[in-house]
Amino acid sequence: MQTRCHLSLLVHEQAKKYGERTMFIYRDFGSTRWVSMSWQTFSDKVRQTSNAMLNLGVKVQENIAVFSQNSINYMLTDFGAYGIRAVSIPFYATSSEQQIQYMIADAQVRFLFVGEQEQYDKAYRVSPLCPTLERIIVFDNGVKISPQDTGTMYFEDFMKLGESCPRQSEVDSLYSQANDDDLCNILYTSGTTGDSKGVMLSYGQYSAALIANDKAVPVSDADVSMSFLPYTHIFERGWLYLCLSVGAKVIINTYPKEIQQSLRETHPTCMSSVPRFWEKVYAGVKEKIDNANPVRRRLFMKALAIGRKYNIEYLSRGRRPSPVLRMKYEMMNRTLFSLIRKQLGLEHANIFPTAGATVSPEVEEFVISVGIKMIAGYGLTESLATVSCVHLDKPRTIGSVGRLIEGLEIKIGENDEIMLKGPTITKGYYKREALNAEVFDSEGFFRTGDSGYIKNGELFLKDRIKDLFKTSNGKYIAPQMIESKILVDKYVEQIAVIADERKFVSALIVPDYSLLEEYAREYGIKFSTRRDLCENVLINKMMAERIDTLQQQLASYEKIKKFTLLPKGFTMESGEITNTLKIRRAVLVKNYCTEIEKMYEE
Repeated sequence: MQTRCHLSLLVHEQAKKYGERTMFIYRDFGSTRWVSMSWQTFSDKVRQTSNAMLNLGVKVQENIAVFSQNSINYMLTDFGAYGIRAVSIPFYATSSEQQIQYMIADAQVRFLFVGEQEQYDKAYRVSPLCPTLERIIVFDNGVKISPQDTGTMYFEDFMKLGESCPRQSEVDSLYSQANDDDLCNILYTSGTTGDSKGVMLSYGQYSAALIANDKAVPVSDADVSMSFLPYTHIFERGWLYLCLSVGAKVIINTYPKEIQQSLRETHPTCMSSVPRFWEKVYAGVKEKIDNANPVRRRLFMKALAIGRKYNIEYLSRGRRPSPVLRMKYEMMNRTLFSLIRKQLGLEHANIFPTAGATVSPEVEEFVISVGIKMIAGYGLTESLATVSCVHLDKPRTIGSVGRLIEGLEIKIGENDEIMLKGPTITKGYYKREALNAEVFDSEGFFRTGDSGYIKNGELFLKDRIKDLFKTSNGKYIAPQMIESKILVDKYVEQIAVIADERKFVSALIVPDYSLLEEYAREYGIKFSTRRDLCENVLINKMMAERIDTLQQQLASYEKIKKFTLLPKGFTMESGEITNTLKIRRAVLVKNYCTEIEKMYEE
């Protein structure tokens, strides 16, 4: 049962309930050993953190910032800040120096908590350009602090400031003053246009979101959740707090690239993720099917057909499967599907919320067919994550993003724009009064910038309104929809569709070079560099055939007619993608103007 209270009190109330039961499973920086921390220990350390912050000089509703990958110290910092009514501002661990300099200045941050060497080095380099910044606190004891740096301290030394909780009476007083109108977080959206905005999130928004999501999502204290996405991402942050509010154990995965190994080592029951994770799972399984002998291939395709019929045609639509179908599915589930889940480390799979981008119908069908309950959803930083999600007790349609959570009002505005109003919607952007006046209409509805429609109570997304392309022939193209279809191919790592004011659709494609190089060696294609592969006629022919297969269901004007393979990926450093891996199309068009123009030469 969910514990409902002010977020600043949540971990302490849960400690009374769960005591020495495990709360977090995590690894220290650089360690390969998983360790655990109980609810009571975490609660005690949070109080110590709050005391340390008071002794450091943090004020009520002052902005502090965390520039780190996921870690136990990150959690202590956030909840310690909540305990003294401070505002925690998370920075992506991959943020550039320019980005963190802007955010520190915009939020007038005095105290910055950083993770490892990379984050410390960036913070220290920009510190002379940040007049408000007084002190850097480093989570990882292995970080080498510059000899010239006299203002930085390690987190363990910071925690000593709160030993024995000398100011606990003040902390208790601040607990009693905490209210729903207080700011809890400011989350800076990196934005596909490069225009960074600080989304203000209040405690009241969190309270409303936790209650509404608890009614829609079946997670409980029997669950073990893997934190895969960065805590800077509102989807992960909202999901984490929901899990904590019901008493679930949480595994902190510090290094995203190690997620597959972490899953196999810890066996979680649930995890929030973006579609790209499942696209890679789908591509990996599909490759094994393609390489299997004919008998095994037929068996697997038959199993998938049974899984699809059972889980999608029947259960997802609220229909009861026949005894024969149930028996067939249970046999496949005990053998083939359970093996797939075991290889992923998901033997005890419960639910897997997925949002942040368009989920390909092929991927969604596959995941559900093999017995993994993917909960597709839609949300924004401005809506404190969830706007809608699949409700497992109600019929679902593949391709929808589910049904609205309780408390939200929706209307479809001009250009089919989704507009929202309710207790989980932000009051606006930090210090951006002019913009705030633009993003809300006269009735108080927030303009999301996403287009969509509602059918039979389910929400369907179309595309970002500003991302819609209009070809020179007057046809409108939804690039994200096309990209999601191509991304399921195992040889495609990244793709950017080009079409605006062009005669036809083209694309820039970054291949998965580990697989492409393997393919080249298998077929005797000689190469010395990645550029050799990109320019090879046989490679391009193979890629063209795969792309044509994937876009068979598209209208002729939507299909990619030409593409260019790129020898290097889109990067955050070049400004081509955001911290949440969304494409900045204007930057890509500028950076690859020569390659793009060549595709349109007569």
